[in-house]
Amino acid sequence: MTPDIARPRPTSLLDLFISFTILALQGFGGVLAVVQRELVERKKWLTPEEFVEDWAVAQIMPGPNVVNLSLMIGDRYFGLRGALVALAGMLCVPLLVVLGLALLYAQYGSHPGVAGALRGMAAVTAGMIAATGLKLASALRSHPLPRWQNALIALGCIGFVLGLRLPLAYTLLILGGLGYVLTYRKLKGAAA
Repeated sequence: MTPDIARPRPTSLLDLFISFTILALQGFGGVLAVVQRELVERKKWLTPEEFVEDWAVAQIMPGPNVVNLSLMIGDRYFGLRGALVALAGMLCVPLLVVLGLALLYAQYGSHPGVAGALRGMAAVTAGMIAATGLKLASALRSHPLPRWQNALIALGCIGFVLGLRLPLAYTLLILGGLGYVLTYRKLKGAAA
């Protein structure tokens, strides 16, 4: 997708690097909520629809989703240099923080307070992911499929992952393929 010239965008490679460094430093445990808030709501570098589309692509590519997304956004605005700068922003400073935290955890990891804090953070992360999912559902308003079909696909995804315990790759392949076919047929029928 070509970015809209009138829309906000990173002003420089340094802006891109700093933005993704700050983004990465906020993403403890789960970054979906943070990434969506920063890139769509705060910076407005992506529309909600673009974010959903790019996040879907980032999920099916190998590697961490947010790293894939940073590469795509960096490339969109500054080409290969932007992709590499965004990647460096996602990884450099957070790597140093993680190494420091690993040293602290090695020293204090057996303390009951640390274990309790980590369990509490897991619950917060689950809530943030659920809230972001609900926020992103608004992007489906402009989707060609009727809402009831989108809802069935979403419920099917929950059923596949939680009920049937299918791996994410199979869930994406089956339900993503179904969504693709239904959308393709709907768009083909509208064009005819």
